[in-house]
Amino acid sequence: MSTAVSLYDLSLPELEARIRALGEPAYRARQAWEWAYRRFAQSYTEMTNLPAALRERLAEELPFPAMTVETELASGDGLTRKRLIRLGDGKLIETVLMLYDPRSDSRGRATVCVSSQAGCAMGCVFCATGQAGFDRNLTTGEIVAQVVGFAREQQDAGRGPITNVVFMGMGEPMANYRAVWAAVETLTHAEGMNMAARHITISTVGHIPGIRKLAEERLQVGLAVSLHAPDEALRERLVPTAHRYPLPEIIDACRDYIDKTHRRVTFEYCLMDGVNDSPEQARSLAELLRGMNCHVNLIPVNPTPDDSIRRPSRARTLAFQRALAEKGVPCTVRVEKGVEISAACGQLRGERANVEFMEAPPKRATDITSVSV
Repeated sequence: MSTAVSLYDLSLPELEARIRALGEPAYRARQAWEWAYRRFAQSYTEMTNLPAALRERLAEELPFPAMTVETELASGDGLTRKRLIRLGDGKLIETVLMLYDPRSDSRGRATVCVSSQAGCAMGCVFCATGQAGFDRNLTTGEIVAQVVGFAREQQDAGRGPITNVVFMGMGEPMANYRAVWAAVETLTHAEGMNMAARHITISTVGHIPGIRKLAEERLQVGLAVSLHAPDEALRERLVPTAHRYPLPEIIDACRDYIDKTHRRVTFEYCLMDGVNDSPEQARSLAELLRGMNCHVNLIPVNPTPDDSIRRPSRARTLAFQRALAEKGVPCTVRVEKGVEISAACGQLRGERANVEFMEAPPKRATDITSVSV
């Protein structure tokens, strides 16, 4: 992993300090910041109101992140675009842009699903990323660059701004908390992209320290917690690392989060045929969540190389939803976007990099000894 600090890695005060250290006034940092996050410049040469000598110094000492789009696919309706991105050290990540037709979505949302790690150490058996193993955490700049790249595309096409960001791509965001939170602060900065914090959602497989830390933050971003099972035994089968954070303790942390923030928690539940999709399991899930200010997002599993994990029929999916609703739990079945372009987490990376994985077997979740917040 490169140790070079990029422009996107710095907060505005940090950028001001770097500019002053170069002998320039602090307002030059605000000029560069505007070029980066409002005009979406791709290089310092575009920043024409900065002195040429300063642009050269910044390009040398504070480069843009080294990221190359290897593959970009678009859905048939043109509303979903997925990028496979190669980082400076050769690692691959994925980013997805999801546009919503204004005729069916009054908000006209433009959502970017970002990755927070190259690979993932959680090892979920139904997730293509989890099956590929963990490489490393992303830097703040590598996270921010995923959003800026699609924002630039939207601007160049004369479309509206990016309205939402979800940390639901590759990796466990809470295991890379510092970089993720710094990215959130950059994206919401009033002099930059000025995104609404409530339009940003951080997803976790149940990282309790991260959930508790998020409850103390000043920005009110959304929290989504992946459950996938109503009981501990099944959850540990589906998420091999789940024993680190037992289900009852996750629920306690979520209840505390709700008490402190007065915000609703979204629970993600990936439905797998004959595994976790029976009405009885729905009722057990409802009992687990009883009395909570929450919403359950039901997600029929996406295809992976493991043929033993299949998506349930539409009838079984709706029966599970009805069983939850009858117990008073708000729930919806997620609108699927981009299935035909392998838009689910890790799918395109696995297809594109299969040869690399064969040459260098992926690390297992057990190879990851610790995560930090």
